[in-house]
Amino acid sequence: MTMREKLELLERRRAESELGGGAARLKAQHEKGKLSARERLDVLLDDGSFVELDRFVVHRSTDFGLENQKFYGDGVVTGYGRIEGRLVYVFSQDFTVFGGSLSEAFAEKIVKVMDLAIRNGAPVIGLNDSGGARIQEGVVSLGGYAEIFLRNTLASGVIPQISAILGPCAGGAVYSPAITDFVYMVRGTSYMFVTGPNVVKTVTHEDVSMEELGGADTHGTVSGVSHFTHDSELACLQSIRELFRFVPQNNLSAPPRGQSTDPRDRRDASLLDVVPDNPNKPYDMHDVIRRVVDDAEMYEVHKDYAQNILCGFAHLGGHSVGIVANQPAVLAGVLDINSSMKAARFIRFCDAFNIPIVTFEDVPGFLPGVAQEHGGIIKHGAKLLFAYCEATVPKLTVITRKAYGGAYDVMSSKHIRGDYNVAWPTAEIAVMGPKGAVEVLFRKEINESGDSVAATDAKITEYRDKFAHPYVAAGRGYLDDIIDPRETRPRLIDALETLAGKRDKNPPKKHGNIPL
Repeated sequence: MTMREKLELLERRRAESELGGGAARLKAQHEKGKLSARERLDVLLDDGSFVELDRFVVHRSTDFGLENQKFYGDGVVTGYGRIEGRLVYVFSQDFTVFGGSLSEAFAEKIVKVMDLAIRNGAPVIGLNDSGGARIQEGVVSLGGYAEIFLRNTLASGVIPQISAILGPCAGGAVYSPAITDFVYMVRGTSYMFVTGPNVVKTVTHEDVSMEELGGADTHGTVSGVSHFTHDSELACLQSIRELFRFVPQNNLSAPPRGQSTDPRDRRDASLLDVVPDNPNKPYDMHDVIRRVVDDAEMYEVHKDYAQNILCGFAHLGGHSVGIVANQPAVLAGVLDINSSMKAARFIRFCDAFNIPIVTFEDVPGFLPGVAQEHGGIIKHGAKLLFAYCEATVPKLTVITRKAYGGAYDVMSSKHIRGDYNVAWPTAEIAVMGPKGAVEVLFRKEINESGDSVAATDAKITEYRDKFAHPYVAAGRGYLDDIIDPRETRPRLIDALETLAGKRDKNPPKKHGNIPL
């Protein structure tokens, strides 16, 4: 063959590889409201930046008729590209080829890009749309999953790992996304479960739909497996691009700077009116955060899960920061099992990738009750404490109102290496709330009084005057300052820049033993 003939053959095979499982299967994919594997990469990556690897790989199976069914790429498109000019490694599973089922060759392609991502210090993004292990390959397929799980684990805390579930993801396949840092799902087309509805009905006699068992809203609101829920694949993929405004390439890199022109010294007088005069009245902590961060923008994580605590990324004076905030508008901002785990996971990500943590605190304590105690609030609350204690990135805390009991300690207090801790004049720092404290301390005196209501109110006022304010803590040096709420933004920006050269490390060890 001449060179021209060989080039023509190459082009034909390239074109064949881009058809995946064929035109009919691509049409069926589109009819389900889903993009093809390659179309997804076109949306995710900068125009023209994708470089494909292993385009011509095919499976090696000779059983059950597969020897006569071979497709270039074998069900997954792998390679690298750019997001806003930054290198990322990607794999996109192709449901049109054997239902996106994982074979030995399929797994090897994914393992290759994961190894390259670790070696070159770049994030890896997996677009999942697969029917699971390729049954015809048996244990070889299972071994392929294990190889991927190992890379997920070794890459954890070294490079950001992002998973988008854009179709089914079932059985052992779910554990790879579960190890990654962030999981994105799409309503109506994304499903994750260890066992499907039919198996559930057979074993437990529960009749449940795929959406109820493992749909995007289920994992976004109930299980917490998914961090982001979107209405379309386009919105999901654009949201992944948005994440890269805040996260670095790897654990040795600094986070990207924001491009805002929001004045660094901006004071916001409306912060004076956010916290109600009545300490028992709720307010939305989003109103505080929006008034402090650049351009009122926060990229919220786990928005619909454990809403009594807020987590997300923002820029503050151009600095990328992780925001953790109690939410008084939901359960009074109390800490419970789910909120503790949500925040702990987020804090550990920020610490792994050099992102300072800014905490807005208004917490009445840990949620009491039999369900919480039996569910393990002790060990789950300890995860949040462990995460804050372990973190060595700059940690800034603003107490807006309540900071009661052990929750005061947990929420990045000065005692657990908080770097810059300030309070608004509305702050109440005490072992417990005034009413509960009075009922414990003065029960006998109140019972013996002629008017228990008046006696209780008087003691509450006395307790509040003595303890429910920030001045005792400030007098001990547990707060660095009590600030005018209007100055919150410039004060935090100044602290971030002061802490830019922070050097802190934990004792040498293989790893800690977080209470899992």
